[in-house]
Amino acid sequence: MASFDPQKLSVTFLPPADSSQPLRGRKYTLTHSDITAELFLDVGYMFNKKAIDTKMRDEVLAEWTMDAWCRFYLIGQAYVDGGEYSKKQAEVRFTIFNKEMTTALKGMIYGDRTFFSFYPFLLDAPIFISFQSMFPEFRQATYFGTPRKYVNETLLE
Repeated sequence: MASFDPQKLSVTFLPPADSSQPLRGRKYTLTHSDITAELFLDVGYMFNKKAIDTKMRDEVLAEWTMDAWCRFYLIGQAYVDGGEYSKKQAEVRFTIFNKEMTTALKGMIYGDRTFFSFYPFLLDAPIFISFQSMFPEFRQATYFGTPRKYVNETLLE
């Protein structure tokens, strides 16, 4: 992925999901093409497992969740490794995911921008991305700000 270009983003709503529903449990599947630099965002009640390249595993998945105190969070995950890569390869994947996560999140937030007009309070919800890895140094959850940050950055580009 490179810097975010809204012209290279394709968004698909997986029925019965639409621009306003669901709220809790709304899921994002973001994939991309290394060749064309296009981003593909699927929004639905479930992750679009058909869009995931099982050899590359370079997708970013995220979901709106609510805790016991009715606070909303966007919780995501990125697959670094499951033991199939060396530590060095896992480190490279981890570094790339960290570097490109801003672009991925801009794609998700921009691609679903109408949703935020129905639920503007979500613009200030925390975003956490969990990096999945067999190596403890790469297995971590990282705070990536709020959707408002990505809306503002997209408007400035």
